[in-house]
Amino acid sequence: MSRERPRRATLPPAEENIKKLENVINEGNYYGAQQMYKSISARYVSAQRHSEALEILHSGACLQLNNGQVTCGSELAVIYVETLVKAKVPYDDDVLDCIRKIYKTFPQIPLPQDLGEDEDMQQLNEALGDAKIRVDCCLSFLKAAIKWSAEFGAHRNGSPELHVMLGEYVYSESPELDMTRVSYHFVRGNNPKKFASTLVNFMGKCYPGEDDLAIARAILMYLAMGNLRDANFLMDELKKHAQYKEHDLHRSDLIQFINHLLPTLQRDALPLFNMLRTKYKSSIDREPAFNERLDEIAELFYGVQRRNPLQGMFGDIFKVSCGLVGTEISDNA
Repeated sequence: MSRERPRRATLPPAEENIKKLENVINEGNYYGAQQMYKSISARYVSAQRHSEALEILHSGACLQLNNGQVTCGSELAVIYVETLVKAKVPYDDDVLDCIRKIYKTFPQIPLPQDLGEDEDMQQLNEALGDAKIRVDCCLSFLKAAIKWSAEFGAHRNGSPELHVMLGEYVYSESPELDMTRVSYHFVRGNNPKKFASTLVNFMGKCYPGEDDLAIARAILMYLAMGNLRDANFLMDELKKHAQYKEHDLHRSDLIQFINHLLPTLQRDALPLFNMLRTKYKSSIDREPAFNERLDEIAELFYGVQRRNPLQGMFGDIFKVSCGLVGTEISDNA
């Protein structure tokens, strides 16, 4: 006589588990709740009830983050995005709003100021460590979300809104500010006005010589993507702000180059483009990546094919070899 396999218990509506898990968190058992969120949501995924799994994970991520449990909350946030991928959920405004709600629950804590004593320095070091964890956790979540959005219906570079979120969080929370990373995400976003205000804020507290580099980097990144409109908008916005005027940036050779470059790209003026690169070479060379960006710009706007470094190297070797062969032939003749 064959034994019947026991039937799996029917899963209750997600709301029942959400309330139960919320009680566990309210009791302060964050780790226990975390394990339950992961195991329970996995059961809903196995049962192909993806929308309910997503509800549970979204609730858990927000609750954990609201209670300051950044590592737990961000882990659930990443699993939430992984579930979007498993369920092949298309990118739309509703899902974007859900992701935005999780993003807004990531803590934003200012670093302590005016510290000097040993105990204060220990407090600062702890605050810096906590800030790094917050940024790394938020980055893991938003990078996963950007990748999902690119695969399931947003722009090929990923959702512009998500790029803006990432750029603003890194700028406001990172203890070791990387303006290249901030700019990378803002130029793939859709809010040049917010990017301009971020740059103005940076100009008010950066070291001398970093301000014009940050502006030129942002403009060239826009242009290397073929986005002349937002490059011009960004420059116009910067000129409206007092911080720009106080820094006398119009006297910077690098900013003069940018001011000449923008109108040049609006017409068929490759000789002028090349002349500007030659004239301002020493300023452009202040950041090695600028020349690469300008090569990309030349290709986009004027059809100038970029030279492959390997092709150039092998081409030079071929020329030298031909020269040596020619010398041998003439010597033997």
